[in-house]
Amino acid sequence: MNGFRVAVLSVLVLNLYACTNLQTDDQKYVNKNTVSSEAALEAYTRLGLQYLRGGDTSSAKSSVQRALEIRDDYAPAYNALGLIFQVEDEKGLAEQYYRKAISLDEKSAMFHNNYGAFLFSQQRYEEACKQLAIATEDPFYNSRGQAFENLGRCLNRIGKTAEAISAFERSLKTGGRRPQALVELAQLYLDANQIANAEGYYKEFSGLVDDKRVSHSAKSLWVGILIARMNNDVSTAATYALLLKNLYPASEEYKSYKESAQ
Repeated sequence: MNGFRVAVLSVLVLNLYACTNLQTDDQKYVNKNTVSSEAALEAYTRLGLQYLRGGDTSSAKSSVQRALEIRDDYAPAYNALGLIFQVEDEKGLAEQYYRKAISLDEKSAMFHNNYGAFLFSQQRYEEACKQLAIATEDPFYNSRGQAFENLGRCLNRIGKTAEAISAFERSLKTGGRRPQALVELAQLYLDANQIANAEGYYKEFSGLVDDKRVSHSAKSLWVGILIARMNNDVSTAATYALLLKNLYPASEEYKSYKESAQ
């Protein structure tokens, strides 16, 4: 679950705006103190997220607060504060600001996705799934593929396997060849004893690894071991097992592997 929280939070920070780098225009608006302009609000919030990406949460909060001094009903600033306080593990404050952002702009798919990811990290899965489902409804949300992937993980966690498979498949249709969705689908179809489907999704993931576009995770190696075992491919299973041991010795997947090998 921690891996989910860190990975998703990273994506959320990266995708909060089309670009969160502190660009020349942002610096220009901040330096000129054009406090009445929408550009200044966006610039201060972007600057705060840039500080957050660099690990400076204190400066991040200060910058976002400057935006709220300009306009105290600017929803993206409250959303940014939710992200910041989530990183600081201030759970109550994070939820407060996420909810505030949604109350100001309840149609924002991004806000629902962020809040849903937060709820998932708190193991509040039923609530999380509701928020993530709302996030997937906007056909123009530029991170819709990520939202479907998040929803798939959430649905899988509460035992709604068929719905989870559907969400992961929608993730691939709306967000391209998403590595995590491919691995999740491979495992779900493997669990359902639909080996051909499992192999198909895993082969697609392996192609991304071969092209050096992604790296193996503990879960992808474990799923690879299980598929190799199903095919009596001892060599491949041993290769994945060695990688799992060397790269992720403290993972739950390696623990499962050791237990299965006894």
